[in-house]
Amino acid sequence: MRALIADDDRVTASVISSSVSAWGFDVVVAHDGNEAWALLSETPPPSLAIVDWEMPGLDGPELCRRLRADATRAHLYLLLLTARSSPTDVVEGLEAGADDYLVKPVNLSELRARLHVGVRVVSLQERLANKVAELQATLDKVRQLRGLLPICSYCKRIRNDQNYWERVEVYVTEHTDAKFTHGICPTCLEAAKAEFDRQDEVTEHPRGRT
Repeated sequence: MRALIADDDRVTASVISSSVSAWGFDVVVAHDGNEAWALLSETPPPSLAIVDWEMPGLDGPELCRRLRADATRAHLYLLLLTARSSPTDVVEGLEAGADDYLVKPVNLSELRARLHVGVRVVSLQERLANKVAELQATLDKVRQLRGLLPICSYCKRIRNDQNYWERVEVYVTEHTDAKFTHGICPTCLEAAKAEFDRQDEVTEHPRGRT
């Protein structure tokens, strides 16, 4: 799994990146906020990011806000590093979009445990995204009419999969996303008017008894 380390303190960045790399991650490093944003804007972006709060260019909270505003990257797991430890700072960092918060100096054992949480979250999100894609593909396939449809040449009903004959609009509605509205075409309107006229004529001039 690919992870970004963003910290303008090169010693801290080196220590963290060496440890994270030893834990099996593919690590990329940035030393300011703008460089970090460029790496996070790649396709595909890193799955995890450990970003320092105070950096030249974009700071950590601003990076979090930008990522959360980008629907294609909003799923990234963000861990914010900072020397700030007051409850107000913690709330500010989390509200900016960070998933987790770690106070400097970094305890590597704690960082590793928190990264494992991030891996579980990212893996779950990926599985859910794959399931959604599979379900959508299945739905698209089900909703598409394929092959030959047995239709009565007289009443125009269609024989369904249960061998029952049903109206065309019922069958199509069940097998596609199409919806029907009902009206009458000019030809049928003229035929219907003629039929009504014939019925009125029979009513007004009934045949006499013999």
